Amino acid sequence: MNTFRTAVVRTPGGPDSIEIIDVPVAEPGPGEVRVKVAAAAVNPVDLAVAGGFFHSMGFIDQPDHTGLGWDFAGTVVAVGPGVDLAVGTRVAGLVGGFDRDFGTYAEQLVVPASDVAVVPDGLDLVVASTVPLNGLTAAQIVDLLGDAPTDGNRLLVTGAAGAVGGYVVSLAQDRGWRVTGLARAEDEEFVRSLGADFTAHAEPGWDAVADGATLQEQGLALVGDGGIFVGVRPGGEPPNQRGITVTAVDVRPDGVQLGGLLDRTASGELPARVHKVVPLDQVADVHRAVAKGGIRGRYVLKP
Repeated sequence: MNTFRTAVVRTPGGPDSIEIIDVPVAEPGPGEVRVKVAAAAVNPVDLAVAGGFFHSMGFIDQPDHTGLGWDFAGTVVAVGPGVDLAVGTRVAGLVGGFDRDFGTYAEQLVVPASDVAVVPDGLDLVVASTVPLNGLTAAQIVDLLGDAPTDGNRLLVTGAAGAVGGYVVSLAQDRGWRVTGLARAEDEEFVRSLGADFTAHAEPGWDAVADGATLQEQGLALVGDGGIFVGVRPGGEPPNQRGITVTAVDVRPDGVQLGGLLDRTASGELPARVHKVVPLDQVADVHRAVAKGGIRGRYVLKP
């Protein structure tokens, strides 16, 4: 039987609980594609899955094992009925949701064709793999913010030098927001390079806050009365107060939206930062390194 390797946790307990197992190759059904994975980015949410955080919250209930990894880039190797993507097409995509027995830390994946986007010719697959989760999260945060109500409305982006925050800083300017990034002083040059203002210490009174740093109540306190707060922890939003509109992004796959983000990454409009490319076998070491923090850019696993 044909099999492929994939990284999972059976009983989550941090990096040491990650196993690489062999599972059978599945053929794509109607509307699906099978992708040979070339690169899978490692994100903080993966550490939380491997550590059991989402199991303890009741979000994950897998009888055998839970798959790791959210975003990927690779090459289509098989297509199901009704799919107009050709075998050999380079694609990237997002696997959403927590409760699943497969993830992107794998040699192969079967996913809906509508969830993937074609990677532009000039964009490396390693770089493309870092875009889906953080890019789509940011784009959907900006969708929740909407257009700035009036010219010059002030948006504060917390964690502006991080993966999600950096994308929000870039994308929100298209919607008329005057953006200021909140980050550490050493990140000022990067934040300003995205066309935003910068602060290392924010005062209250902003028209809107996009809370990429998950400050939660601290972030809400920075919003002026009647303003907008968009968080990144769905189901864990701080309580409404002072007439503030409080929402949180629950990121979902969107091939069309991702296609636009990949095009803008290829043209240099959006930042894409790869820290290091590492073999899949070293996934536990990568999780330990990410847990220490302070890394700008993504570790990318190569199956």
